[in-house]
Amino acid sequence: MSQHVIETPGQPVAPVRGSSATFPVRRIYCIGRNYAAHAVEMGHDPDREPPFFFQKNPDNIDFSGEFPYPPMSTDVHHEIELVIALGRGGAYITIEDALDHVWGYGVGLDMTRRDLQGEAKKLGRPWEIGKAFERSAPMTPLIPASEIGHPTQGAITLKVNGQLRQAGDLNQMIWKTQEMIAYLSAHFSLAAGDLIMSGTPSGVGPVQRGDVLVGHIEGVDTLNVRVV
Repeated sequence: MSQHVIETPGQPVAPVRGSSATFPVRRIYCIGRNYAAHAVEMGHDPDREPPFFFQKNPDNIDFSGEFPYPPMSTDVHHEIELVIALGRGGAYITIEDALDHVWGYGVGLDMTRRDLQGEAKKLGRPWEIGKAFERSAPMTPLIPASEIGHPTQGAITLKVNGQLRQAGDLNQMIWKTQEMIAYLSAHFSLAAGDLIMSGTPSGVGPVQRGDVLVGHIEGVDTLNVRVV
């Protein structure tokens, strides 16, 4: 019998609301600029351009309710997002069949070292240094689609210390859930355990140590996070 030469890394998992079961996470895909108003605030044309994605690492997810302010940055931003959890995978999934691949949903934050992301953009380099750092994806437990259906509309908001910072509606997503799945599956072999972070409305901005973030998506869940 073969043995590993190092200790086997732990499998990142997401809790499931109301259950002792967990959801093993394989990959995390994140779509960029999927709300028109956010595209404008980031200096881009809001027209329906082809979607683009970047990735976070599976072990970037965090369910502790705390977000440690990361090193090497002085400008860290919040981005509230609907999280889509796949229970089935495949390649070249059709738009018509895409929702059958969804296991459930959650509420997440794509925390971003905006200064490091900005430097990478200027140099034409990948964004991972600004996006895929430790504990950069605070999330709620996942909720099965069998309980809440497939959210297509509803308020998505983020408050910082009680002040409303981000506000939008899921129906404002440029690329809908089934379209994101179909597009991704033409470029990657999707699998059960994949998460898709579906973009953020306008109003992104910096956080400071001690801030309390409350993200809410109507019909899904509420995420409470303290910056420490």
